Amino acid sequence: MSSSSVEDIPEQCKDLFTQDGVLLKASMGRPITDLNAIGMLCIVQNPDGSKCIEWRPNDLITIDSDTQDHEWAVVNTIGRRQRTLSGNITSDYATARARIIKIPLDDLKQFRVTRNNQQMQFSTKPGVWQNTFYFQHGNAEIFVAYLKNHVKTAKARHDRNTYVVVETNIETQVLNRSFAELDIFTENTTDVVWNLVTNFKQRPYETTMEAFSKLTDIVYYGNEAFTNGKRDVSEEVADLLTKSMSALEDATSVTKSDEYEVISVKPTLPPRPCIPRGHPLSTEKWDGIQDTEGRITEVEGVKQLIFRGGVAHSIRHSVWKYLLDYYPWNMTHSELRAHHKRKTEEYFSMKLQWRSMTEGQENRFSEYRDRKSLVEKDVNRTDRTHPFFAGDNNPNLVVLQDILMTYVMYNFDLGYVQGMSDVLAPLLLLLGNEVDSFWCFVGFMERIAPNFDMDQAGMKQQLLHLQQLLAFASPALARHLAAKDSGNMYFCFRWLLVWFKREFSFRDIMRLWEVLWTGLPCANFHLLICVAILDAEKDVLISKDYGFTEILKHVNDLSMYLDVDKILSTAEGIYHQVVSAPHLTDQIRIILGMPTVGPTVTDPDPEPTTSTSVQANGTDKETTDESQMNGRDMEEVMYQIGLDMNF
Repeated sequence: MSSSSVEDIPEQCKDLFTQDGVLLKASMGRPITDLNAIGMLCIVQNPDGSKCIEWRPNDLITIDSDTQDHEWAVVNTIGRRQRTLSGNITSDYATARARIIKIPLDDLKQFRVTRNNQQMQFSTKPGVWQNTFYFQHGNAEIFVAYLKNHVKTAKARHDRNTYVVVETNIETQVLNRSFAELDIFTENTTDVVWNLVTNFKQRPYETTMEAFSKLTDIVYYGNEAFTNGKRDVSEEVADLLTKSMSALEDATSVTKSDEYEVISVKPTLPPRPCIPRGHPLSTEKWDGIQDTEGRITEVEGVKQLIFRGGVAHSIRHSVWKYLLDYYPWNMTHSELRAHHKRKTEEYFSMKLQWRSMTEGQENRFSEYRDRKSLVEKDVNRTDRTHPFFAGDNNPNLVVLQDILMTYVMYNFDLGYVQGMSDVLAPLLLLLGNEVDSFWCFVGFMERIAPNFDMDQAGMKQQLLHLQQLLAFASPALARHLAAKDSGNMYFCFRWLLVWFKREFSFRDIMRLWEVLWTGLPCANFHLLICVAILDAEKDVLISKDYGFTEILKHVNDLSMYLDVDKILSTAEGIYHQVVSAPHLTDQIRIILGMPTVGPTVTDPDPEPTTSTSVQANGTDKETTDESQMNGRDMEEVMYQIGLDMNF
């Protein structure tokens, strides 16, 4: 079988996992015109039960979107664009389907993740990487975590970025298939079966009782496998476990009683610690951590203080410049003055570019004209009830508009998307200075730019991660939301898009943002903020049996009624509770930026060489530039998810 054959997609195929925003960087035998196109990387189950990895170009996904993406249409009400993000336009459906790449999992030998988790390569033949994909959001490890649910892998001894696919014997495959269909184990099913088989000889009693307890969970709590005519699978597993128990009796010489009482123990989280908030970073402490020339010493210690209690308002205008990467921590006072002068000149140079554009130029530059119109419209309705932005002919609104227009020139690939004015407003309110506000806004946007992707891949990924975190930290609430058609977490869209800007007062959002900017205590801590808010509302949502509409309204009505310090304390407690859990999965570890765990093996083959097939040349920066998205227009999306309080 070919390692990357091109075929039509059978109607009966089932997508087990999909990842948006994946570029095709290299593929043996493919024309150069196919390279650098953006598409979707999927794990697919075929009608015969076999599985494969598929890459589908965006133009094919666009054609199919009318029938395949109804759920996301609840949020995304804008029309699908008939082009890929790389600019390739294809109207011929058959041609688009012919560009699909398939990699059968039965043929997969190894894969590796490089370039800061942004590039993934696959090999079905020793010594050759046939296909290379680039993840524009740097989340290849998420795909790896799901892939490991379907193939047994081990990290290569001589290259920790390379995963070797380990072949299993027939008995292990039978167990693996049985447990997978019963959905007994929440962790990697292949790993569970591998450990079950290998551990039985060493720990027969514990291993068998563990398997029985998990099976009892399914029997007691119910499982779809028992209601979908799959009784043969449960009988198969029961028969396997019966044989194991018979072997156990022989091995351990335990006296057999007439009946066995099997006690089911569901995985539970350890107690959640109550962690009080600390005091804000004070002026005295801030001055004390600077050396005689003005350099900031003990940067990590400063971030810890800010994470624990935020920043005193009197020094926020200084500290934020460091937190948002406008000022380097190691610069002296004199170096900062020179740095500020350069940044001021750079800002006004970019501002002059759009201020000097003639009316005729604007008429011939539709993308610029559209973005300017959207900026003007949004500025006139941003925080107009706040005294700083209230009233007619308010000069602060002019500065707000000038900064956003200059950002369009700074990052034209991203441009302006509705919601950015919400992010900028607190910065301008605090800093007051146009130049400082712009560069702090640039630093903030570096963190949340994926929120504004045209294909919304960044938002979809965060909603998926939030769903997974909630299922782990608060499974009862996750089950309720799923039963009420809210498991997709779309009602949290506004929270994530503008980092809770519409949920808190200006004073509280400043405290929340500066804590999140520290990057502590883990990656994606803002998702644990979401979990903390939802966990506090769990009893109401479940006891009142809220459905989809009521959940949406209840979450929206929380705006301006949330206690920021209580939420931060709860979120930190949830973090420590989750990472201390003995059943913590690699899936959750990846979301929180923790190292994964797994076995290792020796390389079966010498280091494979990179495919010499024709591919586009370019550095990492060029790859990133190619993946940037143009032509943003998400106004309807923002209204739909309630950015303007219109649920």
